[in-house]
Amino acid sequence: MIDAGVNLTSSQFHVDADDVVARAREAGITSMMVIGCDEQDSIEALALAKRYQYASCAGIHPHNAKDASADLESNLRQLASENEVVAIGECGLDYNRDFSPRPQQREIFARQLALANELNLPVYLHERDAHEDMLAILKEYQPKGVLHCFTGTRAQAENYLDLGLYLGVTGWVCDERRSQDLNDALNVISLDRVLIETDAPYLLPRTIRPKPKSRRCEPMHLAYVVAHLSAHYGVSESEVSKTTTQNFRTLFNL
Repeated sequence: MIDAGVNLTSSQFHVDADDVVARAREAGITSMMVIGCDEQDSIEALALAKRYQYASCAGIHPHNAKDASADLESNLRQLASENEVVAIGECGLDYNRDFSPRPQQREIFARQLALANELNLPVYLHERDAHEDMLAILKEYQPKGVLHCFTGTRAQAENYLDLGLYLGVTGWVCDERRSQDLNDALNVISLDRVLIETDAPYLLPRTIRPKPKSRRCEPMHLAYVVAHLSAHYGVSESEVSKTTTQNFRTLFNL
């Protein structure tokens, strides 16, 4: 299995990253995407990717758009010259929390899409409560990429699929309280357009039994996402793992 989204730079992993990676490998996780959320975080993500022989992305999360430097493109271009950096992002729009002004979010997002096209790299996308604006900007730039941690509706999924994007499915799909839209959307998302991810340390699957004492999600918990998708698609867990691994390698040219 490949975990297509891990916030390994999180302070929650600072003390025991080696142990987290060891447990992931024991659980059959052969690789990960280490997510970068701002310029410094992307440098740290690259260092971790080199350390553990994983992949990483480099970009500016919409929460951090207000802090993007004037040298954004130059800095990201330099990071993208490293073999481990296989995508631009995490980038996109977040109108749920509005930690950065919306016009600035749109500007920084568009600049990263333009850079990704220049470098012929896919994008690692984030969207919350901003579907219409996100769609309009994506239609302008037509990037390759994945909508990370997709939690939207069937109609939203179809819009993203029509643009050729992959959709990332996390432990959100295991949450009986709020996964109705996502589980309905899976009916129009074929398995060959899915990437599986934990978004660790967030979104611990609620189907874990016995219930863990810690709320911290780890890559080793990816198996619970696989089990849910196996039941939904009516295929073996091995097939889910195999197909999503190939999807990851295809998208990121690995």
